[in-house]
Amino acid sequence: MGLFDKTVASSVKFMPKAVVRKVASRYVSGETLQQAVQECKRLNDDGCLVTMDLLGESIEDEAHANASADTYLDILDAIEEHQVDGNVSIKPTHFGLGLSVELFEKNVRRVLEKAGAMGNFVRIDMEDHPYTDDTLAVFRKLREEGIEYTGTVLQAMLHRTQADLEGLDDLGPNLRLCKGVYREPEEIAFQTYDDINASFIKMLEYALPKRNYYLGIATHDDPVIEAAEKIIAEHELKREDYEFQMLLGVRQEVRKKLVDRGHRVRVYVPYGTEWYAYCVRRLKENPKFAGFVTKDVLKNPKMLFGTKAGDR
Repeated sequence: MGLFDKTVASSVKFMPKAVVRKVASRYVSGETLQQAVQECKRLNDDGCLVTMDLLGESIEDEAHANASADTYLDILDAIEEHQVDGNVSIKPTHFGLGLSVELFEKNVRRVLEKAGAMGNFVRIDMEDHPYTDDTLAVFRKLREEGIEYTGTVLQAMLHRTQADLEGLDDLGPNLRLCKGVYREPEEIAFQTYDDINASFIKMLEYALPKRNYYLGIATHDDPVIEAAEKIIAEHELKREDYEFQMLLGVRQEVRKKLVDRGHRVRVYVPYGTEWYAYCVRRLKENPKFAGFVTKDVLKNPKMLFGTKAGDR
């Protein structure tokens, strides 16, 4: 990774919004639910599963939290109406966790009720570390009530995650394992690429062979993909025992290879008007792409006055 890429990634918050808008057309399916459904159908045609996500995180009041949950009811309706092969992912603070655990749980249950009636599934995402305990507590409560059509997320970068993983053994959980995208202090999180990947692989070695887990292996990193495929082969796991998960717009060539090799692959498909913060985070996470976009804009300054997010 070059110095230019790193420099661009570190200064991404100062980029003109028009540049970030250019990124949004790659990472975000659009601003409307209709655009998101169209992208999902294209991905289904390419052999991929999807999970749909309304962009947005922390909200300021109960009304906005309730409105977020209402939108997910509409997403579930759209999935059924258009026969999308996919489910939904929700962010705890988008459903009110920053205000109260009770509000978050109430809104999760509203969406779960509809998803369960439809035979669908709800993934409860994991945000930064202040929300980890409450997110896992609500997830455990739901699973102990016998609600099996929900899962959550663990982040390999956190020191606590191996213990959290082992603590979920009794639930036979459906988990997404990812590296984690939030900036966390070094006292609680691994900071380097190699250390985070080593933690990720350690968790895969622990959980993949267990027949009571269903794992979403959310990564774009070759060392983790190679390690996962090795474990899958060694333990003769069936295609239905796990899946790979990738972000929309990231390493499509790797995604295609995984599909061609017979793996289930699910693509995270975000949409909505709050694309700016999401894309800034993606650029910080992916310095190489940040550098690529910047060079492209320098060569083609008219991009600064181009299409809106979601225009294709």
